[in-house]
Amino acid sequence: MPAQSLPLVSIVTPVHNEEKCLSQCIESVLGQTYSNWDYTIVDNCSTDGTLAIARGYASRDSRIRIVSNDTLVPAIANFNIALRQISSASKYCKMVLADDWMFPECLERMVGVMEEHLTVGIVGAYGLDGRAVLWAGLPYCSNVVSGREICRQRLLGAPYVFGSQTSVLYRSDLVRRNDPFYNESNEHPDSEACFKLLKDCDFGFVHQVLTFSPERPGAMLSKSRERNAMAGSLLHELVVYGPYYLAPEEHSHRLRVVVAKYYEFLARSFFQRRDRSFWDYHQRQFNDHGIAFTRARLALSLGMLIPNAIIRRTLALRGQRYWGL
Repeated sequence: MPAQSLPLVSIVTPVHNEEKCLSQCIESVLGQTYSNWDYTIVDNCSTDGTLAIARGYASRDSRIRIVSNDTLVPAIANFNIALRQISSASKYCKMVLADDWMFPECLERMVGVMEEHLTVGIVGAYGLDGRAVLWAGLPYCSNVVSGREICRQRLLGAPYVFGSQTSVLYRSDLVRRNDPFYNESNEHPDSEACFKLLKDCDFGFVHQVLTFSPERPGAMLSKSRERNAMAGSLLHELVVYGPYYLAPEEHSHRLRVVVAKYYEFLARSFFQRRDRSFWDYHQRQFNDHGIAFTRARLALSLGMLIPNAIIRRTLALRGQRYWGL
């Protein structure tokens, strides 16, 4: 089928100092079996060879263009800038992070689901993260799921299947209607974007590994994992979107469970000598969502952990004496 007869897909890549991996990302776009796309790379004031690499590709392919920010902005803000660059003629759009790439059939398979099911606003797929296949959780025969139901199940604790920025395709009109698209105060805004959009559309899924993400040792992700920012994001989604997707009794029960698990995490962190900024961050997560953070509740969670720790230590010492270690 001629490229001109296919729906246009706008692809965007926000970049900042990505000279080591950008070429591989761009090559994965060029290698797509689906040919009707345009591609915008948004450079966030890189100080290495990123911009030169991007310009080299743009000089050889007219479908690629470069946008350069005048000033350095935070990463999520640059994601939003990138999504504002999608073509007004595009029917679908996709972000590909600079250190990720797409397998050749990615766009073809995702667009196919969109074109076949007009109620679908977001399409996901399995993704390869290092050596692990992620976002499994939907039955194999399920390539279209009710947006409301999949959000409800996720808030109730079902496996996460929404993927990452790189692993999903959006209908462009949904992105245009939501500006800014990502919540810049949320360290995991891709998940929240799905909860926001799936109020009015369905979720599609391709049961095939279509994207690759390397293990990311970068400062932003490491810091997020170190302080478990995901706990705050889960609390945010439950407080903000739970009343819409869950029945009142489901919401109140799930909120109690999530808060209890949050305190359990904080109690374990108490023994790891976390610094003041760690505790300030998590206290803010509670307070920002109208949930009082109390030392009494933390002490209760500590009390539930300490006896278990003592018992484990006692059994370990007994085992050492028994085996003569």
